[in-house]
Amino acid sequence: MFLCCGDALFDLFSLPGDGPATIRLEGRVGGSPLNVAIGLARLGRPVAYFTKNSRDLFGQRIAATLRAEGVDTNLMLEVDNNSTLAVVELDAAGVPAYAFYTGGTADRSLTEAELPASLPPAIRAIHIGSYTTATEPTASSLVALVKREGGRRFISYDPNIRPSIEPDLEVWRRRIASLAGTAHLLKLSAEDAALLFPGQRPEHLAADWIRGGVRMVVVTRGADGAIAFTGGGCSAAVSGYHVEVVDTVGAGDTFQAAMLAWLERHDALTAADAAALDSDDLRAMLNFGARAAAITCGRRGADMPRLGELAHLAW
Repeated sequence: MFLCCGDALFDLFSLPGDGPATIRLEGRVGGSPLNVAIGLARLGRPVAYFTKNSRDLFGQRIAATLRAEGVDTNLMLEVDNNSTLAVVELDAAGVPAYAFYTGGTADRSLTEAELPASLPPAIRAIHIGSYTTATEPTASSLVALVKREGGRRFISYDPNIRPSIEPDLEVWRRRIASLAGTAHLLKLSAEDAALLFPGQRPEHLAADWIRGGVRMVVVTRGADGAIAFTGGGCSAAVSGYHVEVVDTVGAGDTFQAAMLAWLERHDALTAADAAALDSDDLRAMLNFGARAAAITCGRRGADMPRLGELAHLAW
């Protein structure tokens, strides 16, 4: 079983209105690690979610959506804080720009004292990422959780940078550095890498993180595919799949979910096994992730594929 932790919000997509005095919004459940949880469930993997979730209208819909998708919500904490909201505007290429409403919201208020004292033995891997790993007190609490559990469970981390929530890029750099000795899988987009580490090549960044303790580094490159590096010295790259892009919301989260599902299916959800994958294995994993992400890009919002849509792939 997987455990995803952190963000729990609603994406409110801006739609054409009837004039400057009106705004039309279309709401969808969102949040990077929450999308990963739903993506895993749709790929037939058992998964649970841990966060502080609001009792407000949005929080009720978040919890109901997770349950409807087959995600275990027993570890979630219900509170009276409001839900985080993100207003999303898409450019002509379907690339989203976000404006977040986060003051005092539920998923950003997790304290270390509220962490579960123990996790169910069935949980083999924990995934964290995005703004809840950069904003306090939730960030320090999630870091404490994965550091506590990292010796016995596989740890996956995607920074998924959101400067509109935490504009100080040094905060994000420090968080990546602090988790390099704990996270076994570090995935980030080429855009995030360029933002945080301008001018540095992916292979040099990966080498630094692997020396720090990461066992696998994956850099996604949008339509250009992805590249992976392991602690065992192997690397591989794949091209992206052509698709008519509706928008790119949730594409990276879909890729993350597909990678984790592939690793579980191939019994590589340990630090040693992930580091030992050869180049052929890496290409197969990246190809599965790229195909899944392409399907999401062909649909509106973070609408991740189900396993049947990828059944034609040998994975």
